[in-house]
Amino acid sequence: MKPRPLLLASSSPYRKQLMTKLGLPFQAASPDVDESPAMDENAEQLATRLALKKADALAGDYPHHWIIGSDQVACLEDGTLLNKPESHERAIEQLVRSSGQRVSFMTGLVLLDSSSGERQSHCEQFHAHFRQLSTEEIQNYLYAEKPYDCAGSFKMEGLGIALFNHLEGRDPNSLVGLPLIALTDMLRNWGLNPLLNPPVC
Repeated sequence: MKPRPLLLASSSPYRKQLMTKLGLPFQAASPDVDESPAMDENAEQLATRLALKKADALAGDYPHHWIIGSDQVACLEDGTLLNKPESHERAIEQLVRSSGQRVSFMTGLVLLDSSSGERQSHCEQFHAHFRQLSTEEIQNYLYAEKPYDCAGSFKMEGLGIALFNHLEGRDPNSLVGLPLIALTDMLRNWGLNPLLNPPVC
């Protein structure tokens, strides 16, 4: 298969930063999708469905691209979903509930060939084991980083690393929002190896 231009179906600055690690030229565009969970949909199903919806939403505007769709859903061990908090108060609630618990992050990933409709999909799991957090620690963390646009109310790439006892999973990039190991596997499946292509200067 001949490689096509890459399009990241996301407006997330975190995913864009991760994508640049591969040294491959790409564009980014923001898909307009409803991210509401369906009835009885679990975290893995939701993440995978939304990743596909994001890629599909841009296929008509970019008909000759490989479109990368990704979406992340966080959940507690009882299956409760942790969405982007959007406010300080909701972020406090999420971190209080996560304190001392294992929070699982399901990151759906889709690579769509918009010209043929062929696609690859994957859901990467990553688990964050939270320390027992005091009210003061939670408040200070939120005031420091204001992670209100992040599922689970933290940024692992910043001070959020201090919230955890340990992390469990094969690709820490997935915790930020884009599983690069799985993505490079998909690209190689279609004949594009980042290690055999010149880096972007």
